[in-house]
Amino acid sequence: MKIYLYLLLSLFVVKFLSSQCALPTNLLFQSDIPVPMPLLQHNMTAHRDTAASKPFLYVAGKERGLVVYNISNTLSPILTSSILPSSMLNLDVMNLTQAGNYLYLALGDHFNASAQKSGMAIVDITNPIAPVLKSTYSFTANSGAGHVAVEGNYAYLSAMQNGILVFDVTIKTSIVLVSVFKPTINFPKVGPTPSELQKINVRNIVAKNNILYTCYDAGGVRIINATNKLNLVETGKYSNPLLNTKARAYNNLVLKDSLIFVAADYCGMEILNVKDTSNIVKIGWWNPWKCETPSNTWFNSTGHANEIEYDPICKLVFLSTGKSDMHVVNVSNPLLPDSCSRFGNTIDSLGSWGLGRYNNEIYLAYISTWPLYIPFAGKASSIKIITYNNACTILNIKESHSDLKILAYPNPNNGLFEVELSSSTQVIVTNNLGQILINETMNIGKQSIDIQNQASGIYFVKFTQNGNPQTIKLIKK
Repeated sequence: MKIYLYLLLSLFVVKFLSSQCALPTNLLFQSDIPVPMPLLQHNMTAHRDTAASKPFLYVAGKERGLVVYNISNTLSPILTSSILPSSMLNLDVMNLTQAGNYLYLALGDHFNASAQKSGMAIVDITNPIAPVLKSTYSFTANSGAGHVAVEGNYAYLSAMQNGILVFDVTIKTSIVLVSVFKPTINFPKVGPTPSELQKINVRNIVAKNNILYTCYDAGGVRIINATNKLNLVETGKYSNPLLNTKARAYNNLVLKDSLIFVAADYCGMEILNVKDTSNIVKIGWWNPWKCETPSNTWFNSTGHANEIEYDPICKLVFLSTGKSDMHVVNVSNPLLPDSCSRFGNTIDSLGSWGLGRYNNEIYLAYISTWPLYIPFAGKASSIKIITYNNACTILNIKESHSDLKILAYPNPNNGLFEVELSSSTQVIVTNNLGQILINETMNIGKQSIDIQNQASGIYFVKFTQNGNPQTIKLIKK
């Protein structure tokens, strides 16, 4: 009997330790920005302006160019402006990165690598309603582009088969090519065939302290020292050995301290420790589609992880996953990444490609894969705006210390709190899931906040008087 109890307890402990999602991430659909006809159009990715005072969404619209929307009301985005490819050497806009008041656009269709050159453009977005194209650059060879990383006065372009192009962007009206870097092609396979060689494309770069963290379609993850812009040096490389017989594809990555989270297409997401760049170690693997098994291939997988965003407060990773739309993964324990939530389904004819995040807003970009419908059937292009919250988005609110000095008492109690207000005050009460329970304006004097019908736990009340907010924590016993 004791043995059975011990086994049951062991199973409970394993389950408890492996599960990181006691509360799922609550995803709320806000709006959909459809792409006008014709059908064969794409939204490659979308990112909100990094300034809180500028509620504008920048979309890499491929053949539509750069497209800007006002999203001050996420329920009703408004198209404000665009810059067409015809103004940028007739190169499609595939991705974008913001640095201050400038956007750096990755130019060149990489779906058809022989069709367009690898290029980059710089756009002044001081006034997002009227963006100004400052300069455009085109490389000598075709292959398209995947992404731009910017650090200081240098920009690094993921130029697919053309490698990494290093630019001096000190003068925004003049993009200067400094150098071109191509790593060894003999990795992860020594002596790749011509068809395999064509798949070794640099897709994404993260630049920090002159170190480039890069990922390649079929060439693994590479770490490159860019201290000397004229002579970049590869210091380490990685590829999952379990995928040696598979058509692997490392598409995107994000960096957090000494960890990188890598979107690995139909192989999910790998978590790598890169503290020692010469010895990259895989410590976690979110592998929902079991890509290492013979039954799952790039052509039949129900998911393809492409773009990736990381919420450092909630320790959540958001992944655009093709036919599966979007997955949310909890990485609070990077050794055991855990599926938390999902947006979309696999039975419709929609497929996501890009993903952007700002605070608790997600911008999910969908593409059309007509007429081939490979590797998934994407029959409509759009941008879906989604908000999210869970316990961490609320529990990480710091109680403010404004001049209001409003107190709710007694605290804790059974759910009936008294407050004294010196003027008309907006009062918003939320639970630990971020759901709004009370939203009303209370008059001057003694007032009551009644959450007696709510479960015991932690709640938050935000008082706002004349634009001055204060948030305090309520505890219902």
